[in-house]
Amino acid sequence: MIDAELIKKVRQIQIYTSHMVNADFAGQYESVFKGRGMQFEEVREYTPGDDVRTIDWNVTARAGKPYVKQFVEEREMTVMLAVDLSASGDFGTVGRLKNELAAEFCAVLAFAAVRNNDKVGLIIFTDQIELFIPPKKGSSHVLRLIRELLYFKMLRKKTDIALALDYLGRVTRKKATVFLVSDFVAEGYIRPLSLVNRRHDVIAVAVQDPAEAAMPSVGLVEFADAETGEVALVDTSSRAFRRRFAEASARRLDVLESQFASINVDCIQVRTDRPYIHDLVRFFHKRHRRY
Repeated sequence: MIDAELIKKVRQIQIYTSHMVNADFAGQYESVFKGRGMQFEEVREYTPGDDVRTIDWNVTARAGKPYVKQFVEEREMTVMLAVDLSASGDFGTVGRLKNELAAEFCAVLAFAAVRNNDKVGLIIFTDQIELFIPPKKGSSHVLRLIRELLYFKMLRKKTDIALALDYLGRVTRKKATVFLVSDFVAEGYIRPLSLVNRRHDVIAVAVQDPAEAAMPSVGLVEFADAETGEVALVDTSSRAFRRRFAEASARRLDVLESQFASINVDCIQVRTDRPYIHDLVRFFHKRHRRY
């Protein structure tokens, strides 16, 4: 049974994302994620200047005069949301958790896809596949995806992105646009990601919290790794420690972006302390200029 608080949260996200996915946003989505092929529409009589390679010889033979095939761009596509909801995402210092941000971000993408008559599917994973919902169309389907993202109760703590990518490759045979949403606190997934990106169009969405980039000075703090349980006592008042922490965080992001770039995977960085819609629109503009 879904409780009233969850229903309220789903409704809030629906209202917010419906406002975000306006005509301008939907148009940007459509221009960036165009159809993946050409679909036959009809035949018509040949006119001078038509490409002779499009002549339909069977119809031409029957009619006694040349006819050509006409094609239209196949607009409909499949969007897969592969979302990491492991323990490291159960963290946030500015009003919402990284996993909550991931859910809202996916909601915007799902509503944009439905507005463009695309199918949307969902994979929730930790160090195992927690849930798979096959791609479908329709607002009721999107609301189900959002409910599942918000209602998910973490039973497994660790992350296995490589396993999720292998599963995605097996259940998604038709070419799809895949949003891989994670904080990418994991290893061993670059090669599997490269293999999946050869068949699909994969966009990595790196979810972060500002405290992961710059440690605040709050004295002695005991930190526990959410996925391994390892505990460490840290003096956050130390400027040297905060500097080393910030440098290590910046290096990790640089390495992450470099790895994605090396296998031609685009990356969107979103943070819990700023409106993610700006990061998404910036990505749209960047990709539109490139293509």
